[in-house]
Amino acid sequence: MNKQPNSMDNLHQSKSPLKVNSQVLPSDELRSRFLTLALVNILSNMMVPLSGLVDAAFLGHLADIRYLAGVALATVLFNILYRTFKLLRLGTTGPTAQAVGRSDQDAVLLTLLRNSLIALVMGLIILLLQHPFREAGFALLSATPSVKAAALTYYNARIWGAPAVFINFVLIGWFMGREQGRTVLILSAIGSGSNILLDYLLIVYCGWQSFGAGAATAASQYLMLLGGLVFIFLEGWWVKIPTVTSSIFKLDEIKSVTKLNGDLFVARLALAATVSVFTNISSTLGTLILAANTLLIEMVYLAAAFLDGVSFATESLAGNLWGAGIKKQLVPLMQMSGGVSLSIGLGFAAILIVLPDPLFGLLTNHGEVMEEIHHYLLWLIPILGVWSLTLMLQGYFLGLVDGRLIRNSMVNGIVIGFIPAALAAWKFHNNQTIWLALFLFIVVRMIILGIQVPRSLKENEVAIAQNLESID
Repeated sequence: MNKQPNSMDNLHQSKSPLKVNSQVLPSDELRSRFLTLALVNILSNMMVPLSGLVDAAFLGHLADIRYLAGVALATVLFNILYRTFKLLRLGTTGPTAQAVGRSDQDAVLLTLLRNSLIALVMGLIILLLQHPFREAGFALLSATPSVKAAALTYYNARIWGAPAVFINFVLIGWFMGREQGRTVLILSAIGSGSNILLDYLLIVYCGWQSFGAGAATAASQYLMLLGGLVFIFLEGWWVKIPTVTSSIFKLDEIKSVTKLNGDLFVARLALAATVSVFTNISSTLGTLILAANTLLIEMVYLAAAFLDGVSFATESLAGNLWGAGIKKQLVPLMQMSGGVSLSIGLGFAAILIVLPDPLFGLLTNHGEVMEEIHHYLLWLIPILGVWSLTLMLQGYFLGLVDGRLIRNSMVNGIVIGFIPAALAAWKFHNNQTIWLALFLFIVVRMIILGIQVPRSLKENEVAIAQNLESID
């Protein structure tokens, strides 16, 4: 792993040793950097559900279970909100990595400042609209009055962490774009560790129940943000801020950032809509099928924590290589990333198929639900297999900052792949068909992304030729 710069002398050193005229990066170094980034991302991703499990454990041991139920209810709204705005991380890593590849330190810093400003504005807007969002969200959620009251209390506390959450998305993306995996892991540990400690203090010691859980989560995000700012300060970036402030609001750059985030916003909404329709159609097929599909999807999400780690690593390195004008390592990067991602996806599917009872038994003890799950287990092989390659390709094109292609793949995946089969599943009340719809959604996305790879490599050849001409 590359060491972090800690003074102005090494601040200007690129995290990448790549040079346009050499077009050489030893395969061992590429492999090492990729595997290091992937591992760090996976560990960082796993801290989030771990923190959530600890939250549930504290609340689940209270005398009244309504606090746990209320937090689970309110978390549905935060999942929608925060998963959608995770685009701030996706839209930061690629541009940062490309700037690092070009050894353009001003662009690296400007990417952080512009995206952080956007994140801050979005966070403040969420705070201003917290009451309408709360009323609309809870109007769609069903629960007893006592559970809903606990959910509202949790929401009212946690929502104040929104600005920190959004800026943290940017910080994580920025550090990953600079291949600062160790920093990302430390920040994730700060966020999850402080959340656990504050849970104990506010829930157990102070007796604040669901309000304490929400306040602990919000406060932990600000502590994580503080940690990120400390790293930026120690690296010396603050010294350069006055020299680039006049460039922050350049109209062309603001338009470019806004367009990228807009494309990713549409893509995130499309994905959320697909999952929502999948769940709603599952609910029309009966409670048993809904429960089985929900647990299967939860396992798919668990696999995604690992697959996203590989995708993020691909995004960082692809952006770095693209910024440096190197073509030769893009194909090996995709081959390596695709192989690792496919192995993880199929490995997860195989383990779940071979050991369904002990693994799904951690989530339910209802025998009829377990029996229903067995009917659809084999769908995990094609879905996780194809999804693993789709996420690898998504990471590649995010590194190339092609938000338009990501958006189009999502929209076409819904229109061409998902909707026709989903309508058939709804009409004929067939659960196998709704799983087919989800599979086709992913397949269409993979095909659309895959056929654009040769085009991206050709564009890179043109960029290399132009750079060589400028050098000569």
